Amino acid sequence: MRIGYPCLNRSIGCSPSRTFRLASYSAARLAETVAANLDCLERILEFNRANGLLFFRVTSDLVPFASHPVCRFPWQEKFAPRFAALGRFICRHGMRISMHPDQFTLINSPDEAIFRRSAAELEYHAAVLDLLGLDATARIQVHAGGAYGDKPAASARFCSRFALLGGAVRRRLTVENDDRLFTVADCLEISRRTGVPVLFDSFHHRLNSRGEGEAEALAMAAATWTRRLGPPMADYSSQKKGARPGSHAESIDLRHFARFVASAGNIDCDVMLEIKDKEKSALRARSYLARSGWL
Repeated sequence: MRIGYPCLNRSIGCSPSRTFRLASYSAARLAETVAANLDCLERILEFNRANGLLFFRVTSDLVPFASHPVCRFPWQEKFAPRFAALGRFICRHGMRISMHPDQFTLINSPDEAIFRRSAAELEYHAAVLDLLGLDATARIQVHAGGAYGDKPAASARFCSRFALLGGAVRRRLTVENDDRLFTVADCLEISRRTGVPVLFDSFHHRLNSRGEGEAEALAMAAATWTRRLGPPMADYSSQKKGARPGSHAESIDLRHFARFVASAGNIDCDVMLEIKDKEKSALRARSYLARSGWL
């Protein structure tokens, strides 16, 4: 069970998500920003290796405006050696990488223009993982999207649009249950029709399910993963006290986390902690697993 956290490390004093306004775009500005973001990503990976945190979600903002028409700078060619070096570090230390485009990436939108922009954004994410030289265990996770007044039709549209995506995207795409619309069972139907694995989000499942227990839902999602795709991925968080339902906790509740781990049983999954204090909670979770004999 590899433990990870998403995008940012709050301990090392840099951000891999530096960006700038579109009005300020220039090739020089982009190159400078990407170089700085890659520098920070390298520092995060080194921190993670030193602390046994072997799962990490790379920020979508690593290359600002990468999927925007304004971006004509050959960033893939320019930074290919740098990406390759980072990828070798990742592979050498047995790390796993994922990415998660933002909520505006909607494969099943009825609006063709939104789908085209979403497809371009997914191509960018696939390019990052390909430049890192990572195999199919490095995944791009997305939500199924909106229901648009007809969830069965929206689900069918996701499946038909999947066939229109580039091969680099299709081989990495993973669908995740959400907290309002698409349950694990809904995602399993998409998986049956497309072959994409289902990433189990425990927090979303507690808010939106068809009544399956956590252990049952996790097992169903895990069954969609093959050896080639690596161990199943799962997202974990808990409710922030006093906040609206669905707000992620500021720090890990180890008793709550222990119940999640127990529900996993003998399922060997990699767990992404979607908790606000990032690496701090990841370190506490890993320490708990070590003490409990899971690592």
